[in-house]
Amino acid sequence: MRVLGIETSCDETSAAVLEGAGDDARIRSLVILSQDVHRIFGGVVPEIASRAHLTAIVPVVEQALADSGMGSNDVDAVAVTNAPGLVGALLVGVAFGKAFAFARRVPVIGVHHMEGHLFATALENAAAVPPFTALLVSGGHTLLIDVEAWGRYRLLGRTRDDAAGEAFDKVAKLLGLPYPGGPHVERIAALATTSRANDGGGTGGALRFARPMLRRDQRPGDAEYYDVSFSGLKTAVLNAVKSSPPASEAERAPIARAFQDAVVDTLVQKTARAATAYGRRRVVLGGGVACNGALVAAMRERFARDGVDVFAPTPRLATDNAAMIARAGLFHLERGERSGLDLNAFAASPIPGLVAA
Repeated sequence: MRVLGIETSCDETSAAVLEGAGDDARIRSLVILSQDVHRIFGGVVPEIASRAHLTAIVPVVEQALADSGMGSNDVDAVAVTNAPGLVGALLVGVAFGKAFAFARRVPVIGVHHMEGHLFATALENAAAVPPFTALLVSGGHTLLIDVEAWGRYRLLGRTRDDAAGEAFDKVAKLLGLPYPGGPHVERIAALATTSRANDGGGTGGALRFARPMLRRDQRPGDAEYYDVSFSGLKTAVLNAVKSSPPASEAERAPIARAFQDAVVDTLVQKTARAATAYGRRRVVLGGGVACNGALVAAMRERFARDGVDVFAPTPRLATDNAAMIARAGLFHLERGERSGLDLNAFAASPIPGLVAA
């Protein structure tokens, strides 16, 4: 089957062509157009994002088809993100996807964006298949999921407030770094040999931020056992900046390192709890924050002693892309599922296939 995937949930307009069946499906083409205009505002402006998708959707799809060596009539089905995300942005992709499918009399299937992230890594690594523990960390979501099989998911934990990627962006802004903040925080954090050497400012040594919602006395069944929270960590960074305003990149580096260490340590420990509880031998990362080298390295170091494999996607499949949407759509299409022409877009929606934890 040849599936055209379309992704417009936030500020990337993406189209991809996937060919094959099940876990043997392969990417024939992938086009991602990012909207750099949002850098000016320090965050995504929904109305601007929607209008940019309107301009880009046709040429992006045409380029994906051209790169695949296929014509529009060679497509067997269309998979399009319809939730969650910015509703105006989603509607552009959904409307285009339905019209494309209707004109060619092929089926269309709506895809949950976060389910797409579950499939992304398997497109590059054939071993990243269920059962596994998944950590999805992006600008809008932080989810810890036990993946028993494709289509059977246990949502174990999620953020109570800021998503991990959102926290990186907000901390970057506090440190005077550009948007999107994740890569910049990681870059300057690498300049610090420790979280923060004693600079005579009364720190008494290296700066260390508390690991939010991570205590040794927590047990399975506790409300906070798998959940995470980053709003307090963001406030800790704000207080550190106010107490000793960093004037240079070298002075920002220890704060960035302390923040990143706290986020990484929290995510690693929460993921380890989930993998241990369900006896999983594979851990799969997904979402834009999965590009963070410190996070991936810490995950692999933690799980190496247990003989657990850790899989992380390359940047092109970690961030929002249409290939993962096509793959998730292919899974549902092969089960005989189809969406009607009344398919709509939703800002929030549970991942399909959830079973009791």
